[in-house]
Amino acid sequence: MRASLPAPDSLRPLALAAALFAAGLPAAHAALTENLATSPTAMSLGNAVTADPPGIESIHFNPAGLARLTGETHTATMFGASIRTSASFHQPDGFDIGGFKDDPLNNTSTGPTRQAIYVPGVGVPNWRLPLAVVPGLGLAYNKEGSPFTFGTMSYLTQAMSVDHTKDPNDPARFDGRLVQLQRLVYLSPAVGYKVSDTLRIGVSVPISHAAFAFNTDMRLPNKLLGITGQVQNGWCPKDGGNVLDTLGPGLCGGGEDGRLSPFKRAANFDLDVTSPVDPTINLGILWEPTDRFALGVVYQSGSKTVYTGRYRFVADPMLRRFIDGIWSSLQGPIVAAVFGLPSNIPQVQEGNVTATIPFPKHFQIGVKVKPTQKLQVNVDANYTDWGSWDALTFKFDQSIKLLEMARLFGIPDSTQLKIPRGYRSVWHFGYGLQYEASKKLTLRFGYEPRKSSIPSDRIDMVAPLPDTKVISAGFTYKLRRDMELTVGASYMKGDFNTPANGSCNMNCDNFFNVIYNPYAGMDVNGGIRVRYLGASFTRKFD
Repeated sequence: MRASLPAPDSLRPLALAAALFAAGLPAAHAALTENLATSPTAMSLGNAVTADPPGIESIHFNPAGLARLTGETHTATMFGASIRTSASFHQPDGFDIGGFKDDPLNNTSTGPTRQAIYVPGVGVPNWRLPLAVVPGLGLAYNKEGSPFTFGTMSYLTQAMSVDHTKDPNDPARFDGRLVQLQRLVYLSPAVGYKVSDTLRIGVSVPISHAAFAFNTDMRLPNKLLGITGQVQNGWCPKDGGNVLDTLGPGLCGGGEDGRLSPFKRAANFDLDVTSPVDPTINLGILWEPTDRFALGVVYQSGSKTVYTGRYRFVADPMLRRFIDGIWSSLQGPIVAAVFGLPSNIPQVQEGNVTATIPFPKHFQIGVKVKPTQKLQVNVDANYTDWGSWDALTFKFDQSIKLLEMARLFGIPDSTQLKIPRGYRSVWHFGYGLQYEASKKLTLRFGYEPRKSSIPSDRIDMVAPLPDTKVISAGFTYKLRRDMELTVGASYMKGDFNTPANGSCNMNCDNFFNVIYNPYAGMDVNGGIRVRYLGASFTRKFD
């Protein structure tokens, strides 16, 4: 095995290539997550490493840990993730959306889930992956005798990826055909300082590329829309016009295409926004009074990340023809003016958009205890401020005609789209067990019961992340004195059961819940499964 290892000089171009690839090819992952694909060591210990931060990866988990490194250290990492989300939809007894009682999505289930990537300057390519691959690189340097250690690392700090575009009839298409939210740290200048033999402090400044791509079909299963559609069914003849209607409100003027149904597709919405340079700061403290005990604390600042980019609304004939019919009648324009309806709806509206999507601050505190020389137990408590995601607001460069239709439901400003989220900030714990099986082999096991920041009454298919459990395992093997290989694997599982009107981000049928409940009145059951594997190769130069 030693003969096949690259020589120190040959490692440098390999490391440089990995760094460039990491900066140019961000990763994909599922659901709102943090600390899932950053370090193979951390993932195999349930991310409970604040009191024992792993080498260069200390830059993220606790930059004070950098001060434990000596000489020059290089680390190259690689992660792979397979994400599967699922949901099924059922009508309960008494299902009724304004007189429409048979939703075509009844007794259907979501189809294949794939991953996408976001390439800076390109966006989301058309091809999809059965799993996502994420490279990374870390470098650290300590001059002999100096209390300072300097370093930098590229890594993924936040990601969410759900792609349901493979099946054109997938019921998930109405709540995120494609959702890609990712934050890639491409540079993170950091310094650790050794205050004493037992106390170290550190700071890092992760500089990230943040991207959000979103595409969804839209339908509006709302009671008012359903009632209007039923009135059309009774008032408008199928074989021609209605003279009285021409002199009245114009409900029939749009023809068959203009008949409203709460279950027909109304439009498609596509969004692509980025924030190319978004810095934050990590502050860490590490106290190690003995070899058997340590305490670590880290604070990771958040950011009110401002995204800019492009949007595109494509309206289906239903609403366009309905509005045309209203304005072609005698009394219709009066009705439209009273309710603030648009004079027309173009098939395509596109332009520039700005959004502020917070990157939440994070706090973590942990302890390391070694009851024996070979056995180590880590416990960490985590807090992330997902409560800052109360609502996401997208500001457009013009009035969106489709949104002008929403004035009936108390939404006055058609130049912006406000998507309620209602997330919460919660604590959760991580547990790690490490055993030194031999001088060359160290085994690790982790367990992390993640309490979701998404309340059960706010869950949806855009972020289908209920409470989950993460089980992990891994090892480090010393190939020789100055080289080691670390491998970690994790499995995450969570399920949700949301009865009709259980989440007003997904299936409420209240009169004013028009943005956005695409499965109004339906029972929705689903879950998420994530399998991910990470490996790192570390080389030390004394």
